[in-house]
Amino acid sequence: MPADPTDPAQPTEPGEPARPIQSARPASPAPPVRVRRIYETPSPDDGVRVLVDRLWPRGLAKTDARIDEWPKALTPSTELRRWYHGPEGEYEEFRRRYEAELEAPDAAAALDRLRGIAAKEAVTLLTAAKDPAVSHTSVLLRALDPGAEA
Repeated sequence: MPADPTDPAQPTEPGEPARPIQSARPASPAPPVRVRRIYETPSPDDGVRVLVDRLWPRGLAKTDARIDEWPKALTPSTELRRWYHGPEGEYEEFRRRYEAELEAPDAAAALDRLRGIAAKEAVTLLTAAKDPAVSHTSVLLRALDPGAEA
């Protein structure tokens, strides 16, 4: 039977080696990384639950939170948090400053550790922020999953 020139496993010219066959199956997607408010009821599909606030959420018992990780090195500094919630605070500037804080050695190591967890299993970033889309959690989500929508 003659060689099919559209078959990627067949040589295109006599004497040319066959091209390796590439799987038609797409690579399995990474487990999800999502953001939820800490006050929401834990879900079985949350995976590793990571509190990403520096302060413990008001009115929540630690036993009810079901937290797996609390990497305080990933949270915005007290100074940055106070600035953002003050009269001068503006989200884009906060985002820029927080991204700079995430480059510090302790924060970078904690972020790398969380990336490693997120590569293997689902991760839920937990926050008490009323609007996570304009908080540090949206910055963390993009740092963990650059294609994610906050």
